[in-house]
Amino acid sequence: MNPDALVVALRDAARSLTADEGAAREVDATLDELVHLAIETIPLVEEGGISRTGRGTVTSGHATSEGVRRLDELQAELGEGPCVTAADDAPAAGIVVADDLAGPDAERWPRFAPGAVREGYRSLMSVQLTLHGPQRSALNLYAHEPGVFDESARLTAGLFGLQAAILLYGTEHAANLGHAVTTRDVIGQAKGILMERFTVDDQTAFRMLVNSSQDTNLKLVDVARWLTEQAVRAAENATTGEPRLPAPEMG
Repeated sequence: MNPDALVVALRDAARSLTADEGAAREVDATLDELVHLAIETIPLVEEGGISRTGRGTVTSGHATSEGVRRLDELQAELGEGPCVTAADDAPAAGIVVADDLAGPDAERWPRFAPGAVREGYRSLMSVQLTLHGPQRSALNLYAHEPGVFDESARLTAGLFGLQAAILLYGTEHAANLGHAVTTRDVIGQAKGILMERFTVDDQTAFRMLVNSSQDTNLKLVDVARWLTEQAVRAAENATTGEPRLPAPEMG
């Protein structure tokens, strides 16, 4: 791939991944599209998937074929394979390549390689997508023939992986921020209900939620969500003339 074609391919991939005009995307949807765009962008790639490691476990998903799904899950089960190496112990370039899993590379991953060959995949290239944090991710790219990932494919994969890592970080950050905002809003609504119902101030209402959380062994946001849902139902019942639900016990 010549330099101009490489730049065009990467710009097209970036444009497609950000085509929602900057709105926060669901992480799973982003990962699905990332895998398919990698297959379209990186030379000679035939199938792909994502592996994620964290807290001593490996999870796999977003596979483009049943065979790849089985192989990603096999690496997760064994804790061994190019994908696990790329996620947890990648070289400086962030790329791990198996040129022939039926040849010399079988010695690097002796338990995983036979499974890959049985599924019909001889070449595998994994690109690290996260650079820090407890959870790591790798983009896994498969090909049936051995030795297909040449210098051009590796360069494209490395550059694609960098921009994908930035996008994934932004997407996860936006998702976490959205969750935090939602949690804050739910707790705020619950405090408002308690302040009105019991004629208490903000701090007292919050302590009531905390006490109920401790007494019920539920998360604070779950207690708040339950309370707001009950309040909505009680209001609806009052409007329709149906019996009202009993007020929740708050400590």
